[in-house]
Amino acid sequence: MRMRNPKDKDEVINNCDFLITDEINFIDNTKPLHIEIGMGKGNFILNMALSNPDVNFIGIEKYASVASIAIKKIRDYKLDNFKIIINDVINLEELLKNKVDVIYLNFSDPWPKARHEKRRLTSKIYLSLYDKLFKDKRLIIQKTDNDDLFSYSINSLKDYGYNLEIINYDLHNSNIPNVMTEYEEKFSKEGIKIKYLKATK
Repeated sequence: MRMRNPKDKDEVINNCDFLITDEINFIDNTKPLHIEIGMGKGNFILNMALSNPDVNFIGIEKYASVASIAIKKIRDYKLDNFKIIINDVINLEELLKNKVDVIYLNFSDPWPKARHEKRRLTSKIYLSLYDKLFKDKRLIIQKTDNDDLFSYSINSLKDYGYNLEIINYDLHNSNIPNVMTEYEEKFSKEGIKIKYLKATK
């Protein structure tokens, strides 16, 4: 997601006390660790952290302008089970290696053109990266409004050896527990059906 840089972006980021920049200030790893790749403005990951104090959460956002908005939203909660990384997950192999229990992919960029397939977060390139991040068992949860990305993800995950435990084409008319993102709220109001999958390996 691209947006204009907030005027106070640098100040907000520089004064953030829950920003991970290296191994030294990494989150306590005695609890399960869940990460959201592309956290946007942070609604989903914030509410997950608030609802699950026994789980650690990291929101990963490669755009500093977007991350600064999330930081302003989250900082007053003083959570001890939540941190943010501002970077592209493709650069985080060493930092996150063998630490992750669950990966959330919420409303990722679909990269619809064939030549951009390798940028999709469920492409073989990224699934190979996730292999190195997971502690042991792999668990990926994806939500999207995009039919083509959803179909691609199903096929890609299956081809890579994942078991699709849940495939749902209308999440909001199901009994699957759900915490909404900003995009999801917007799409839901527009009557767009939200697709959901849970994949394990």
